[in-house]
Amino acid sequence: MINQIISYWRKDLEGVLLFYESKRSDGDRFFLYLFLFFILVNVTCYWFAMVSAFPSLVFGKTFSYYFKIQFPVGLLGALFDSLSFFVTIFIIRRALLTINTKIYIAHLSIDLVIAILATFWVVFVFIVSGWAVSFIDTLGQPEEIIQTYDHETNINKRTDKYVNTVNDALKNPSQNIQNIYFGLIMGISAMLPTMVHFIMFLKSSFHVIICNSKGSIGK
Repeated sequence: MINQIISYWRKDLEGVLLFYESKRSDGDRFFLYLFLFFILVNVTCYWFAMVSAFPSLVFGKTFSYYFKIQFPVGLLGALFDSLSFFVTIFIIRRALLTINTKIYIAHLSIDLVIAILATFWVVFVFIVSGWAVSFIDTLGQPEEIIQTYDHETNINKRTDKYVNTVNDALKNPSQNIQNIYFGLIMGISAMLPTMVHFIMFLKSSFHVIICNSKGSIGK
């Protein structure tokens, strides 16, 4: 049965690859459109996560700060997603060339690594984004005011803050539901390839099970 599932899975992946090749050959703007698409996805995820997890920050006095954050978040998120997209295409091509089922699955499992790396990228994005926005906001300000923003403009302190948040979430997940939820929403775009593979696997599995069931009934 597993060989049948892999066979249908391969056909679906070949269809995805052909669709990509056709869109890529339509014009030179494919890469621009792809990057803009990922910017839109990241900004949408950002606002959905902020409004649903931290509404008090969005609708409070800090709205201006978090409004500015969306721009570096969108750009840096799109950069990672665009790179991971082409890595995924490369992996799919390599997977379709192999005959061995285990090697085929191993190739596609690399996308799980990308999804894990995306978690660390999200942390990096917010460290850099917050630092950049705070740094720009303090330009030309008196020294006294700059000192009050030191926890935001000091990259080392920001890094320690986010690393401690991640460690605390790993040690006490039940007490960090909001942060975990926020991270999952922000990682949706990077998890798209893994989700596509999983959906294709389920689709192929159901197709084979249904076909085998009909064959058994026919006998």
